[in-house]
Formats: sequence, structure tokens, C-alpha cells
Amino acid sequence: MMQSPADRRPLSPFVQIFRWPITMVASILHRVTAIALYGGAILFVFWLVALAWGPGAYDFAVMLFGSWLGWLVLFAFTWVLMQHIMGGIRHFIWDTAKGLDKPGINHLAWASIVGGIALALVLWVAVLLAL
Repeated sequence: MMQSPADRRPLSPFVQIFRWPITMVASILHRVTAIALYGGAILFVFWLVALAWGPGAYDFAVMLFGSWLGWLVLFAFTWVLMQHIMGGIRHFIWDTAKGLDKPGINHLAWASIVGGIALALVLWVAVLLAL
């Protein structure tokens, strides 16, 4: 049986063996965190509405955000915000025509990811120490 030309074509690499470049990861993170910020904005509006509705609604919001799940969501939102800020700073640096060479874009991608995590952790350590 003869093979058609389509059967002889090389297959593209499978997702599990394809290595994502760090610049791609940083770009995807920047886009995903932009979308996730909308969820955080909804949570902030929920808190503001609870504040406006009175003590009962505000106590419910405090109870909800004060639970372990609420703290986890607040930490995740903090990381999302810091990660998006660091991605924005990365783009701002590129706008100044700095770091556009191959090592520069890789270093800035790593710096934005590590910086986002570090800023979120530092902020939450400061919050927990202040309690």
C-alpha cells in the first residue's frame, strides 16, 4: 500500500516534549493575570457593596475573606497583581529600547516572574507581621 504525501510529513512536537521558552511563559502569565484582575475587581466591588449595605453584610464579607479560603484567594490576587505589574514594567523597559537582545529578553522574563512572586511574598509577610 502506498503512502500519501500527507502520511510522510513530519509530525510537530508533542506538547509534553516541547519546551516553552521563558519569554512565552512570561507573555502568557501577563495575559492571564490581566484577565484574573477582573475577578479581583469583582471581589473588591463585592467588599465595597457589603460595606455600603451595612454591618451585617460587611461582617459576612469579613467572615468570607477572613476564612482560610478567603486568605488563599487574597494571596492569589496579590500575586496576580504583582505579576501583572512586573510584566508591565518589563514592557516599559522594552519601550525604552533596552533589553531587546536575546539574553536581555530572557533575563527580563525571569526577573518579572521571580519579582512577582517575591513582591507578593514580601507584601504578605509584612501584612502577617503587622497583625
